[in-house]
Amino acid sequence: MAKNAAKSLRKIDEHSVPLFWPLAVAYAMEEAELALFKKNLKFLAETEKVELGLTPQFATANAATLDLHTLRLREFGDAGSSAIPTFVDAPYAGHTATIADYHKGQSLVETLLANGHRRVLVTDWKSAGPDMRDYDIDNYLAELNVCIDDAGGRVNLVGLCQGGWMSAMYAARYPEKVSTLVLAGSPIDTQAGDGPLKQMVNGMPASFYEELVQAGGGLMRGRFMLEGWKAMHPEAQYVDKYLRLYEHIDDPDYVSKTEAFERWYENPIDLPGRWYLQAVNELFRENRLAKGQFIGLGRRLSLGDIRCPVYLLAGDADDITPKEQVFAAENLVGTPKTEIAKALAPGGHVGLFMGERTLRERWPEIARWILRHEDGIGRA
Repeated sequence: MAKNAAKSLRKIDEHSVPLFWPLAVAYAMEEAELALFKKNLKFLAETEKVELGLTPQFATANAATLDLHTLRLREFGDAGSSAIPTFVDAPYAGHTATIADYHKGQSLVETLLANGHRRVLVTDWKSAGPDMRDYDIDNYLAELNVCIDDAGGRVNLVGLCQGGWMSAMYAARYPEKVSTLVLAGSPIDTQAGDGPLKQMVNGMPASFYEELVQAGGGLMRGRFMLEGWKAMHPEAQYVDKYLRLYEHIDDPDYVSKTEAFERWYENPIDLPGRWYLQAVNELFRENRLAKGQFIGLGRRLSLGDIRCPVYLLAGDADDITPKEQVFAAENLVGTPKTEIAKALAPGGHVGLFMGERTLRERWPEIARWILRHEDGIGRA
């Protein structure tokens, strides 16, 4: 085999220049070796693409109806509908809001629209620039309020992860504007359970987070957080996902879904330093929201002021927001127990918002629950 390859290479003198080396190697290979060579090249090209060549995008057609300092408000479905809109407060924790509309056939927005919700709004949070370094949680609550007023002044509010604690704050501050409240993977009692995020926040000194913000020029840089998340599961992030991609490199559906995830995951956004430190200290270290001690837009917020129907969704393997942190809301809100629903979905944190099984088994049920309860009284 080696002699044949050498003989073949000698036949093509023009391939002695580097530009033609891949062609020369391919020319000298047997069919099986050539197939492997092509697969390797395809894998390398795809790896470079998913790491460097993709940007986040929404899967479903939409319009940006408001452009504010902190976000663009995305509208999906029937803009002219008179129904109470369903307002998805997407996570603002280092990644973009496209997780709420992840991939065609695998989208929370698409699921809501397919189950009777005629108008869906999503907060498309912006990456913070240097001029936003001193923005705090009040800045975001205020612009959330502008969006909801512009949408008609009353919404079915769906909070995902960090968007959940912000939604709970909003519902406590403006209870008359929230028809129903869904909290999915939302850390409400941040000292409940015993997840790794709680251990990290409690175990590191405040100066650690302050130094990160200082290193980011007054911002919490998304790339810092991304490295932290990857460090929680290094084998999965640095080895396993590449092995799976190589194994499925000739499967267009798998590659498409991989690209959709990496568009979101590998493109983190920056957070205002003041906002980030406020969240770390007041919400996670001091647990002020659960204790009724958080000041939002000039008022002490009590979750007991929330009396609308509430749905709580947690993941049984969620190591970002353990189920105890989500389900603790049941005993903190003022909603009658008969108007509180809970569900435990299989899988981890991100799967609560874009996992195929949860979108198929849990979110249609939640979508119908919202429509039954949006007048404040459950209907059979």
